[in-house]
Amino acid sequence: MSERRSGQGQPDKTLALLWRNHRRPTPEPPDEPLTEQRGAGRRPSLSVDDVVQAGIRLADERGLAAASMGGVAKELGVGTMTLYTYVPSKDELLDLMVDQVLVERELPGPDAPRPDDWREQVEIYSQQTRAMFQQHLWLSQVSTVRPPVGPGMLAGREYLLSAVLGLGLSATETNTAALAITTYVDSAAQLEAESLLVERTTGQTNDSWWFERNDLWETYFDVDRHPAMTTIWHAKGYESTAADSYRYGLDRLLDGIEAMKPL
Repeated sequence: MSERRSGQGQPDKTLALLWRNHRRPTPEPPDEPLTEQRGAGRRPSLSVDDVVQAGIRLADERGLAAASMGGVAKELGVGTMTLYTYVPSKDELLDLMVDQVLVERELPGPDAPRPDDWREQVEIYSQQTRAMFQQHLWLSQVSTVRPPVGPGMLAGREYLLSAVLGLGLSATETNTAALAITTYVDSAAQLEAESLLVERTTGQTNDSWWFERNDLWETYFDVDRHPAMTTIWHAKGYESTAADSYRYGLDRLLDGIEAMKPL
C-alpha cells in the first residue's frame, strides 16, 4: 500500500526546504561587521541534509516505517522535538527523502554531454530511474499523485522534455510524449521495486509463490473458458521474462512517438 502524503500544511515552507540547496543566485550583500546578536547562540549540531540522509538510510535498511520522526531522531542521537526544528512533520520529511533520491539520478543537465540519439537519451532516464527504485525499494510505497515539487522532480521533467524536443513535434505533443515516457518507466520501475520488496519482506521468491499455487492449472483451469491463454501456453508464449515485457513496451512506445515526427 502506498504511503500517501496529506498534501496539507504550509506549501511555502515545504518549497523552501525542498529548494534549500538550489536557490537562484542573489547579489552578495555588502560586507558588514558581525554583530554580537548574529554571533550569539549555539550553532546547530545538525542540518536538514543530515535529517534527510538519516531518513533515507533507515528506509533503505529497515523499511519506510522505520523512517518515522522518532526513528530518525534516535538514529541521529537527538530528541524527537529537536528534529521538528529542522523538518516540520513526517510528510515534509518524506517529500525531502523522495526528492533527494530523485536528485541523485545521473541525468545530464542542459550543458552536459549526452548521446545525440533521442532514444539513447531516454534509455539513460530508464536505466537511472530503475536503478533508483531498486536501490530504494521503499519508493514503491510512496504515492506519486502529488509529488514533491523539488529540484529532483523538475530535473527529470526537464531532461525528458529536452530529449523529445528535437523531434519537431508540437509543444503539446512534446509534453504529452515526455509524460507518457515518465508514466511508463516510473510505473514499471515502481512495480519492479514492489516485487523485490515483497520478496525481501516475506522471504519468499515470486517463483516459489507461484509454484505453491500450481494446483490452479491442474484442478481449476478450464481450457474452454480460457482459449486465448491456452493457445499462448501451447505456443510457449509465456517464456518471456518481466525484463522482456518492459523492453517490448518501452520500444513500442518510443516507436509510436517517433512515428509522429513531421515528414
